[in-house]
Amino acid sequence: MIQMTDLVKRFGDAEVLRGVTLSVPRGGITVIIGGSGHGKSVLVKHMIGLLRPDAGSIVVDGDEITKIPERDMLRVRRKFGMLFQSAALFDSMNVYENVSFALNEHTRLSEAEIRERVHAKLSLLGLHGVDDKFPSELSGGMKKRVGLARAIVLDPSIIIYDEPTTGLDPIMSENVDRMIVDAQEKLKVTSVVISHDMPSTFRIATHIAMIHEGRIILEGAPDVFRRTENPIVKRFVELGLAA
Repeated sequence: MIQMTDLVKRFGDAEVLRGVTLSVPRGGITVIIGGSGHGKSVLVKHMIGLLRPDAGSIVVDGDEITKIPERDMLRVRRKFGMLFQSAALFDSMNVYENVSFALNEHTRLSEAEIRERVHAKLSLLGLHGVDDKFPSELSGGMKKRVGLARAIVLDPSIIIYDEPTTGLDPIMSENVDRMIVDAQEKLKVTSVVISHDMPSTFRIATHIAMIHEGRIILEGAPDVFRRTENPIVKRFVELGLAA
């Protein structure tokens, strides 16, 4: 679904991506792990076209996006939905207004069609009777689900989750993991998760890649990471599971 090859990105004298090559298989859950400051967020911004690399190529569902003019990038970005770390709901809008926002901005659907689409997504995620609630009235788990409903309302083919379990207790983390797996299975999408949470990673991932100092140092199925003898990866995994 996504192929990134030999990506290089510099900010001034700092080389953040140093020849990143990464494959994201279609239809699975790819988790990108790595420590803070090693390039995870910069990598994702390239994936959705918010940053352009200094060198290398990015192919998203057949489109080489490094060669697409900025005016044409909206078509590619419509393939993505994103759930931010804190859900990033608009505090001044209720649930219905949050979820319908992108439909009002980017489609010509009638109000009746928008309402039908919003309620279908909320229902899919087990959210009923919450249209008029504001983010301050929602639990942490409900905020995540409303954020996901907003992310999928335009029917993207790729969903990106930014550190979805950060700051959550173990039970809430498991609930969020279940939400990600259920969404992937029901929607038949490709999911990309940015995380440093190893228990969560092993619960949800079909594919894992670790970025370290601007390079992908290991990529493969979860068992590859469980068996690895790479000292950097092994220490990251063991410390993460012991935390």
